[in-house]
Amino acid sequence: MININQLNHTAIHVADLELSVAFYRDVLQLEEMARPDFDFTGAWFQTGPDQELHLICKAGAYTIPSERHTAYRVPDMEAVTAHLDSIGMSYEGPKNRPDGPLQVFLKDPDGHVVELTQLDV
Repeated sequence: MININQLNHTAIHVADLELSVAFYRDVLQLEEMARPDFDFTGAWFQTGPDQELHLICKAGAYTIPSERHTAYRVPDMEAVTAHLDSIGMSYEGPKNRPDGPLQVFLKDPDGHVVELTQLDV
């Protein structure tokens, strides 16, 4: 059984990181937060007590579908993958983010990428 207990983050691709950081920091007054050491530039902002906005910046248009996604927090990745396997749902992962949490990526019927993440690993 999947037990989604909150929205964790939304990730969007941005063309100009400095311009986007200024918008989210200065216009929307979101607090910038520390970000894992990914192999691409970006910025993370706090949007609630346990919710975030992730900006992803790479040259050109985004090329990896998971760069635009919504992430939901789950408490038990083994239960998630067992459920997905039991219903024959295709997914990528689980894999660890650079700072440790486990992630699984899947697509909804319209191709929107959904991340399920277990943060307390």
